[in-house]
Parts: sequence; structure tokens; C-alpha cells
Amino acid sequence: MVRVSVEAVTKRYGSVEALRAVSLDFDAGRLTAILGPSGCGKTTLLRSIAGFVSVDAGAIRFDGSDVTALPPQQRGTAMVFQSYALWPHMTVFDNVAYGLRLRRVSAEQIARRVRDALALVEIGDVDAVARRKPTALSGGQQQRVALARAVVVEPRVLLLDEPLSNLDAKIRQRLRVEVRRLQRRVGITTIYVTHDQEEALAIADRVVLMNGGAVVQAGTPEGVYLEPATEFVADFLGVGNRLEARAESGALHLEGQRLPYGGAARGSVLVILRSSDLGLAPAAAGTGAASGTRLAGHLEESLFLGAYYRHYVRVGDAVLMVDGPAPAAPGPVTITVPPDRMRVYPAA
Repeated sequence: MVRVSVEAVTKRYGSVEALRAVSLDFDAGRLTAILGPSGCGKTTLLRSIAGFVSVDAGAIRFDGSDVTALPPQQRGTAMVFQSYALWPHMTVFDNVAYGLRLRRVSAEQIARRVRDALALVEIGDVDAVARRKPTALSGGQQQRVALARAVVVEPRVLLLDEPLSNLDAKIRQRLRVEVRRLQRRVGITTIYVTHDQEEALAIADRVVLMNGGAVVQAGTPEGVYLEPATEFVADFLGVGNRLEARAESGALHLEGQRLPYGGAARGSVLVILRSSDLGLAPAAAGTGAASGTRLAGHLEESLFLGAYYRHYVRVGDAVLMVDGPAPAAPGPVTITVPPDRMRVYPAA
């Protein structure tokens, strides 16, 4: 198991700084997910670790050894791509065996290791699948073959670049569990790039959130989600409602209403309220604007999303999204706001 260290790594493409002095440690034998919006630098960072991208400054170390100048084939990494990158003219067996043949492994060992790798990714009837061409397989099976090809060479570090994004939702949810199970079984240091926050939170030991070529927060999935360090993190994770407000001693004034507030911010602030943290109830009889930890609003629309309903509630000039287990009729409603889930940041 290898500890990967990225030390003040910078990468520029002309005037664009794709990575800005990024420093990170990836724990040996653990799965780290790198998460962020498109263009944040996560794939550039992954390819820099793999050796496919040369960095302009900084260093990359495996267990303390500087690999920054080494070509990909000398780093001992294996990469799983979004597109699978399987050779269509080769059988599944030959696709998985390719890396072993380049290493001049004996035919007997190749046969054993390919079979073991295909069994490890739970591809089904190993002998039957091994004889097929990739085009005869489903998307989920092709991704399993790509995983088998990566782990069969026993890499020091396993790198995955949006490996499940081409699959439909049900297969993606099943395979993410199996990727996690596979990583724990083989104990390879794994770095997993994704734009899917649910995927990152579900499978990772540690989540790294990037934006604008820099790391904005890193920690356990629970820690990053429940204790966002910045307004960007709070807004990016979950479905966030952004509200402008004014903070005064003991209160937030927003959309003509008042919420209790005991934080330190004063003046113009930005309030992030996640849709899953809010509650919805009928409007209190005989009252006007709600007080305390409640906001008065008017339910305009409800969408059924399968496991829950998403309600769109107008509060003043803003429309808030509120998730709940049951449908609701349009009309006056009350939104309950848990004080410990209300994130307040100074306005930019």
C-alpha cells in the first residue's frame, strides 16, 4: 500500500491555471474521492498523478519517492477511464491480459491472474465472458472488464476517472458498491474522480472538494457534508437554497421575515438552506408572517421524485426548494428551518 503526496503542484494551459499549488496526501490503502464541478481541476490532478500530464511546479511522491519526472509506465499506477478504453478487436481475456503480456509474465500466470481478476469483479461466468468481444457485453460488464484490466497488473495506485458516468442510474448505484467492496478487498490506494456528489459521499473514506484549480475542503464524507467550511461547499453539496439577508444582533432578516441567529456575522450575509434540511407544514391558522425558526410561504409546485417530493415554495421574491415524504396542496405553508443546519456566510 502506497501513500501518495502531492506537494504544491501547479499546472497551466496558457493563461489558464488548471491547478494552483495543490497540496494533498492520499492515505495508503484508502479510497479518496475528488469531487467538484466541471473544469475545477480534478481530472488534471488525477492525470498528473498518473504521469499523463507534466506539471509546471511542485512534486508528486509515492511513499516519499519523487515520481514527478517518471513516465506513466514507471509509476506503477493503473487507470480506469470513463470510456472504458477496451480494444474491440480483442477478446475480454486478451484485453485483461494485455498489461501482463507487456510485462512478459508467463502464459500460465497470465491465465491464472486474468481468471482471478475477472472473478474478483464478479463478472459472472468467467470462462464464457473471457471468450467474448467487448461489443457483446453490456455497459456494466464492460466497466467490470476495465476494472479487471486495471487490478490484474497489481498496481501500486489505482486511479479512476468518472468510471461509472456512462452507465444508467440503477447499474451505477450497484457498481459503486462493488467498486467500494473491491477496493477494500484488494487494499489498493485508490483515487476516484467524480462529479457525482452522492457517489463520492457513498464510497469514499475521504472526500476532497475542488474548485477553480484549488482544494477548498477535505475530510470524511460526513464531516465535509455536515460542516462545510465555505459558502461554495455548503451550496455545492446537497440541493442548496441561496438567500440574501441582513444579520443583526440575534436575528436574520430575509424576505421580509425574521429568523433567530446567534452567529458572529453582521450586515449583509448569504444564507444557504439545503432542501433536505427543511420541513413543510400547513400555514399556522390566524397568523401572518411566521416567527421563530419558521418562514411563511406559498407552495407553488410539487414534483414527485420517487423516494420523495420536492416542493417549490415562494418566500417573498425567492423560491425555496423543500424536500418531503408526502405531497402537499398549493397554497399558504410554513417552512421549518433547523437552526443547526442554517449556514450563514458574509456576502461577497
